[in-house]
Amino acid sequence: MRKHIFNAGPCKLSDRTLTNTAKAVLEMGETGQSVLEVSHRSADFQKVYDETVALMKEVLSIPDNYSVIFVGGGASLQFGMIPFNFLKTKAAYVNTGVWSKKALKEAELWGEVVEIASSADKNFTYYPEPKSIKIPADVDYVHITSNNTIRGTEIFEDLDSPVPLIADMSSDIASRPLDVSKYFMIYGGCQKNLGPAGATFVIIRNDFVEKVADRKIPTMLKYSTHVDNGSMFNTPPCVCIYAIRETLLWIKENGGVEGMEKLAIQRCDALYNFLENSTVFTPVVEAGSRSRMNVPFLLRGKYATEALEKTFLEFVKTKNIVGVKGHRLVGGFRASMYNACTMEDVNALIAAMKEFEAKVK
Repeated sequence: MRKHIFNAGPCKLSDRTLTNTAKAVLEMGETGQSVLEVSHRSADFQKVYDETVALMKEVLSIPDNYSVIFVGGGASLQFGMIPFNFLKTKAAYVNTGVWSKKALKEAELWGEVVEIASSADKNFTYYPEPKSIKIPADVDYVHITSNNTIRGTEIFEDLDSPVPLIADMSSDIASRPLDVSKYFMIYGGCQKNLGPAGATFVIIRNDFVEKVADRKIPTMLKYSTHVDNGSMFNTPPCVCIYAIRETLLWIKENGGVEGMEKLAIQRCDALYNFLENSTVFTPVVEAGSRSRMNVPFLLRGKYATEALEKTFLEFVKTKNIVGVKGHRLVGGFRASMYNACTMEDVNALIAAMKEFEAKVK
């Protein structure tokens, strides 16, 4: 039986993605080869790659003066590649949690870094108001993490910036309409809304690619290497790219990013409405900053015991629900509801929480 999956990533993928990728593992089209075997330099795979890039541009409304590449290393490698390439003297970072702090730390290896906004004062339970983020004009770029998977906060506005704006959108890409033209670079791991783990997407403005710092940069760590070679300088994550294509086709068939946003709002509202009125569970994130993708929550008041927390995690397993254990750094619970998560999944979680609530009250 298919489980109700709330994993933070890798996470639930669409049935189309799973079915068609599984078929391609046995034979990709009529090539007589598995997608695991086919040469990345063959015409057969080049067609898949080109279609995937074209779909990314179509689904996300990416302007013509941007390139899309798929590389390895995850967003964590990008934390170092970005300043290695683009930090000449000083960069600005918005600190909204674990992943933004990791990105900031990597940037400090290459130059001065200024933290221009932070939500650390309230343990990252809110996202700084866009109007409060004052971006200095004397930095090489400003970096944000648009959705924070661990703390469950999200920004829903595309900032206006006087300097190149770079965003880690690992966990909210393709979940809402986006004005790509406001960004010089958008990147992220694909294992949330786009496909399986193993591929990293980079959307980068073409004129930004060559504006690198005056330092020796290894070939594989240059963005120009991957842009100029269409992600084929070395062997790309072929099976991941195939699955990403299927996911993008599924998004397109289901109303595009506008359709994804509508579903995301429905899922988020349903779960938060329950949490706000529950006597046993409580939300963590302040209203207005609540991520539609990741919802952390805790046991409330007298019910907040380690023993009862473990009991709840065991209970939901009996309801065919997986993935609601909170991140190891913060504890509690977390429901990650990416694009492929259905209202059936969310309703099953809410029903289980209501039943658990009745048992312990």
